[in-house]
Amino acid sequence: MSKIKSFRGLMASGSQDTIVLHTNNGSTGYKIVKFDLISTDVGTATTELVCKIYKISQTTVDGTIDFSDNTLLGAAYFAVKGDNYSGLESVIFDNEIFNQDIYVTMQAVGGTSAGNYYIELEQIKLDLTENTVATLRDIRNIEGGLFPTV
Repeated sequence: MSKIKSFRGLMASGSQDTIVLHTNNGSTGYKIVKFDLISTDVGTATTELVCKIYKISQTTVDGTIDFSDNTLLGAAYFAVKGDNYSGLESVIFDNEIFNQDIYVTMQAVGGTSAGNYYIELEQIKLDLTENTVATLRDIRNIEGGLFPTV
């Protein structure tokens, strides 16, 4: 049976959180199994939020979602239109295994509300080959920025 670790946070628009996952030997991997997003002002304000999970720290936070970016692990969109509309959520995440820290960004693309995120990660014991592949992929992302997916 695999272990599930959960993380949650409240973020202001334009901010970034770091979820520390790295280990000294890289033998513990993770995979996203659940990713949710909700505004702090549900039902009372017009709000549109974009929350994204990345493999590398971001120098800028924006509301653009680009799935050709191989450092993007997942994205969530949440919209509330005052008390006339209860909310719309769209969540997409990759099935990729990673063994380093991840970075969560939050951006209000309509309104100025902060947002709450909730992430569940499945913890996976990596063998030497899986460890090497995950670590090399992370090194490539950190050192070279964006590369085409192989």
